[in-house]
Amino acid sequence: MNCKYLILGGGVTGLSFANFVKDEDWILLEGMSEVGGYCKTIRKDGFIWDYSGHFFHFNTEFVKEFFLSKMEDTKIKKINKKSSVYYNGETIDFPFQKNIHQLERSEFIDCLYDLVNRNNISPSNFLEVLYSNFGSSITEKFLKPYNEKLYSCDLSHLDADAMGRFFPYADTKEIICNFKKQEDTSYNNSFLYPEEGCFEFIKALLRNIDNKKILTNSYVTRINPQSKTAYLQNNTEIKYEHLISSIPFDKLLFASGTIHEPSVYSSNKVVVFNLGFDLPSSFRENWIYFPQKDISFYRVGFYNNILDTHRMSLYVELGRDRNEEVVKEDALKEVLRDLSRVGITKNHKLLSSHFVTMNPAYVHITPASIKDFKSQIEKLNSKGIYSIGRYGGWKYCSMEDNVLEACELSTKLRNE
Repeated sequence: MNCKYLILGGGVTGLSFANFVKDEDWILLEGMSEVGGYCKTIRKDGFIWDYSGHFFHFNTEFVKEFFLSKMEDTKIKKINKKSSVYYNGETIDFPFQKNIHQLERSEFIDCLYDLVNRNNISPSNFLEVLYSNFGSSITEKFLKPYNEKLYSCDLSHLDADAMGRFFPYADTKEIICNFKKQEDTSYNNSFLYPEEGCFEFIKALLRNIDNKKILTNSYVTRINPQSKTAYLQNNTEIKYEHLISSIPFDKLLFASGTIHEPSVYSSNKVVVFNLGFDLPSSFRENWIYFPQKDISFYRVGFYNNILDTHRMSLYVELGRDRNEEVVKEDALKEVLRDLSRVGITKNHKLLSSHFVTMNPAYVHITPASIKDFKSQIEKLNSKGIYSIGRYGGWKYCSMEDNVLEACELSTKLRNE
């Protein structure tokens, strides 16, 4: 087999690239039986769930039109996000650092005092960023424990700019002004969500391309960059001109025989329980954050508050070390216990559930990974291999960013 563009991975990034080169010679390989990557939807017992919370926050008209022009018959809800933090048995508005005035008086004073008197050093890692920007109390009450649960690692291991624009920074003036005039300026303060789940976005990407060029249950085991040949698990060989990968970057390095230190590319995994109950929810949030170490999950999302359904429908996310064994039955018992402890379930009866593990989930962006990625990607690019997307680019980014990156690369290659 031969093609101009060989695309590895059938998630948002890979399918977007295929859309931008749709009339040219391409083949897309997807290792699973269905495309979509982590952007998949499950329907079970009358509930609609995704693999996890996947919401599109369109910040560019180009990407918005790119999708919506293919979704004219799709019912889509526009949601003004409502999110909160569970703290001391109550909920306060997110982001925590801009809503410390909602805390009990003594805790509010602690946070404000430490904010004003923080040691404003030049941070060398993500943990130091938190302390230098927000002081000890805000950091230790929420930012440090929450992000430790999310990333499942020591935060001092992460690069100072590990979350980039996605971290809700705020200076002292913004925080104080928010005491009187509350404002959510985060990147995802509103989002779009199809009534039939996030896979509708994947169906939109499939609409205008030749689906016969997509090979599911197919993945690369070895790549020869010199001969530009990819070898599949079923002994098929594909010769390509350009290889575009959205699979995890460390897997690409391994497949292409590129010498690297595996420990440079670390990540966590996220265990997700989708749960459906018989009764409504008393909460009105779209999702709630949980920084407590004795609570098993770091976030709980309410599909019923997005889709306006009567029965409570949740996604519950647990961050874990990528090598940690998770026993589904034991983890579910913990989750149900903790949902009751925080008051989300009361007399609710569990009607349906779904379980999925995303591994990798959040990549650890470290000084070492940034340096190594830059070095390795230059070598791969010189051999006609390109690696893009959240996992291909080993970075923290949105689905919209993935579409833009795929468009940019397709334009570059077509103009060469």
